[in-house]
Amino acid sequence: MSMLNLDGNSLTLAELERVADGDCDLQLSDLSRARMQKSRLLVEEMIRSGKTVYGINTGFGKLSDVRIPSDDLQRLQKNLIMSHACGLGASLPQREVRALLLLKANTLASGYSGCRPELAEFLLEMLRREILPVIPEKGSVGASGDLAPLAHMALPMLGLGEVDFRGRRMPATVALSEAGLSPLELQAKDGIALINGTQFMTAVAALAFIEAERLAAMADIIGAMSAEALLCTDVAFDARIQEARGHAGQKRSAAVLRQMMANSEIRESHRHCSRLQDAYSIRCMPQVHGVVRDHLQHLQQIFSTELNACTDNPLVFADDGEILSGGNFHGHPIATAADMLAMLVTQLANISERRIAFMMDPALSELPAFLVNSSGVNSGFMIAQIVAASLVSENKVLSHPASVDSIPTSANKEDYVSMGAAAAVKARQAVHNAASVLGIELLCACQSLEMRAPLKPGPAAAEVLAYVRQQVPKLDEDRVLADDLHVAQRMVRRGEVIETLRRLIADL
Repeated sequence: MSMLNLDGNSLTLAELERVADGDCDLQLSDLSRARMQKSRLLVEEMIRSGKTVYGINTGFGKLSDVRIPSDDLQRLQKNLIMSHACGLGASLPQREVRALLLLKANTLASGYSGCRPELAEFLLEMLRREILPVIPEKGSVGASGDLAPLAHMALPMLGLGEVDFRGRRMPATVALSEAGLSPLELQAKDGIALINGTQFMTAVAALAFIEAERLAAMADIIGAMSAEALLCTDVAFDARIQEARGHAGQKRSAAVLRQMMANSEIRESHRHCSRLQDAYSIRCMPQVHGVVRDHLQHLQQIFSTELNACTDNPLVFADDGEILSGGNFHGHPIATAADMLAMLVTQLANISERRIAFMMDPALSELPAFLVNSSGVNSGFMIAQIVAASLVSENKVLSHPASVDSIPTSANKEDYVSMGAAAAVKARQAVHNAASVLGIELLCACQSLEMRAPLKPGPAAAEVLAYVRQQVPKLDEDRVLADDLHVAQRMVRRGEVIETLRRLIADL
C-alpha cells in the first residue's frame, strides 16, 4: 500500500479514488502541520485579546451576533456538532465516507481553518483504522456547506454517534476503545472547522465524475461494437467530417469508433451495400459522445480544484494576522458541476438505449428477434431493453438541475443556498443508471456480433468480446439475466477493458 503525504494543495482525483477504495495509507505533511499550528496561534491570540470573531467566540448563522463567554467556548463547539447532527435517509456508502474523511482532512491541512492539527490527524487515524462514521445522505442544502452530514462525520471524533468498524455497526465510543483511541475535546474554532465545507457533496460528486469519465470511453467502445454488429457504415466516423466541425471530443470519439471497427470481416462484408445512412444513434455517436467528453474535461478542472479548496468560514490568514469571514462554504461550483454531470451521462444512456432497441427489432437488425434463437419460447433480451428504457426515463428526472433551486434557511441569514448535496446524490444515481444501460448494450452487442458468425469482428471488438465471455456466457436460451446485468454494469463502471484496449486504440 502506497503512502500519500497530505498537504492541502496537491490531492488528485486518482488519489481520491485510491483512498476511497482503501488502497492508500496517509500521513499529514510536516509543512501542513506547521501551517496549522501557525494559524492556530493566531486564533488563540484573538481569544486572549477579547476581540469578537465570528465562529470563534460567537454563535452561528442567525446567532452570529451573540457573544459567547470564554468559559463556554469548548461547550459551544461540542454543542455545534451535536445540534447539527440531524441528517436523515440512507447511510452514505463506505467508499464515499472514506473520500469525505480524506477531503475534510485535506482542507484542514491547508492551514486556513485555524483548528488544531490533532483534528486532521484524528481523521487520518479513522481512515487508517477503518472507523467509518455512519453519515445520513439527506439534510444538507449546500450552504453553509454540508452542515448536517459533516456533523455526523464529526460525532465519532467526540465519542458520539455510530460507525462501521471491522464489518460491524456499533457506537463510536466502543469502536474508538477497541481501536485504542480516545475521543477529542474540541476547543475554540475546532467544531465549525469540521462542519463548514463542501466535503460531502464533493466526495459524492467527484467519485461519480471519475466513473463518468470511464463511461465516456466505454460508450465509444460499446457503441462501435453495436455499429459493427448492426452492419452499419463507418463512413460517418471519417476524420474529415469531424475536422469540418472541429470539436476536440467529437474528433476523439470518432477516432475510437474507427479504430474499433478496423479490419472487421463483418464490416467488409457489406461495404458496398445499398444503405447510405444509418440511424442517428449510430451515425451521430461522435457528435453526442464527443460533446460529453468535452464537458467532462471542463468538469475535471472544477472537481480537481475543489479537492484542494478551503471551504471553511471564517478563514485564518496567519501571515497577515487576520481572520476573515466569507462564503467559500457555498456549494454552487459543485452543485452546477454535479447537475451537468447528471445531464451528460443521461445523454450517453439515452443514445445507448436507442441502439439496444435497434438490436431487438429483426426488421432493423436482420438478426433473430430479441437476439435469441427460438424466440417465442425464449424472450432473450426483450426485458433487458425494457429495463434500459426504465433507467433512461429515470435519468431524465434526475437530470432536472438541483442548483437552480434555493430555499432560505437560518431565519433568512442563509437566504440563497446551492442544493449541492442533492445535486451530487442524484448525479451519482444517474451515473450508476447510465452504467447499467451501457452494460446492457455491451451484452447485446456481444450477442449480435456472435450471431454474425462465421464472419469475425475486428481485433478490438474481438478482444472485448473475449473478455466479456470469460464472465458472462452467450445467451443460447432464457436464463435469469439479473446477475449478467450486474456483471456488465461493473465492467462499465470500472472501465475494465479500457487499459487492455489502449495498445490497439491510442485515443481512448
